[in-house]
Amino acid sequence: MKILSVLLLSGALLVGGANLAAAQDQSGPGADANAAQNPAVKSPNDMGSGSLAKGHNSFTKGEARGRIEKAGYTDVHHLTLDSDGLWQATAQQNGQSVHVALDYKGNVAAQ
Repeated sequence: MKILSVLLLSGALLVGGANLAAAQDQSGPGADANAAQNPAVKSPNDMGSGSLAKGHNSFTKGEARGRIEKAGYTDVHHLTLDSDGLWQATAQQNGQSVHVALDYKGNVAAQ
């Protein structure tokens, strides 16, 4: 009787484990393995493309300054986070004073 109980319990655990393993599959029925990825934060090497997106910005002031400078701007000052989640600043680019902004994805653009 004890052996039968152990076998039934083992079988139940095996079936339950298989269901949990199947639940870990994140591809889902609508997932496309060839779809373009949309990272939350862009690579520091790809900061100047696309329009700026509003949203919660998690960059610190120092990180924002660094990303703006990495995008080719110098003398970044008056750096503030606005209500749309954009870091706004005044900076120099090619000897000209420009208004520049950084969004939560890492996009940097002169405005």
